[in-house]
Amino acid sequence: MGTADTTRFRNGFTMELNKELWQIVKFQHVKPGKGGAFVRTTLRNVRTGRVVDRTFRAGEKVIEARVERRAHQYLYQDGFGMHFMNMEDFSQVMLPAEQVSKRKYLKEGGMIDILFHAQTEQPVLAELAKSVDLEVVRSDPGIKGDTATGATKTATLESGAEINVPLFVSQGDIVRVNTDTGDYITRVSAA
Repeated sequence: MGTADTTRFRNGFTMELNKELWQIVKFQHVKPGKGGAFVRTTLRNVRTGRVVDRTFRAGEKVIEARVERRAHQYLYQDGFGMHFMNMEDFSQVMLPAEQVSKRKYLKEGGMIDILFHAQTEQPVLAELAKSVDLEVVRSDPGIKGDTATGATKTATLESGAEINVPLFVSQGDIVRVNTDTGDYITRVSAA
């Protein structure tokens, strides 16, 4: 771990504050008419996901934490947590479910990135891609002639998540889902 000052801030920059890892979600350098310049940031706790706003004086030193992103395959969940396998060396890692963001869109065998603290090699967070393709396992059939623009119905995906989809989507279709919002993006293939 090295030190860095506010000039190194960028989205995704990870730092250690009060023995916790925080990642910059957004930042803004501010130069007021009088007084010293400062940097306004929105930080996300890497482990818990909690978001806070924090202001730093321009040039203030922080402890930079290096995190490494590694691809893993989701294996299963049990009473201890969620189990993943590294696709390069086939080692396994377990994380508590609350450290796996957007887990309701993760299916067994699905791919996810796990962030590791580079100095300690401890896994700190698992992040799913911005969009995933999942099969619709349950959905009411669309009613013939019901073609109202923007009309939707509820569908259950293979991961167990429920989303709203257009009326033409049927059971067995593969749909793309935005994991940040839970919104339907498009139908990838029809059953």
